[in-house]
Amino acid sequence: MNLHPQFIGQEGSEEYVVLPIEEFRAVAEALEDYQDLQDLRSAKEAEGPAASASLADVVSQLELDKG
Repeated sequence: MNLHPQFIGQEGSEEYVVLPIEEFRAVAEALEDYQDLQDLRSAKEAEGPAASASLADVVSQLELDKG
């Protein structure tokens, strides 16, 4: 991801950054994805050794239940 920030300062100190809107949205989406990943990892850790099933197994079971 290429960013093109514009720094805005006051009295020789950088205080703000301005990004083009598309770059801002890309950064925001990446941060949201990262937070989702962290949440998923936390949830999996909290589950411990709980039983799980693959999506294919769930779909197969649902098809058997319908049939």
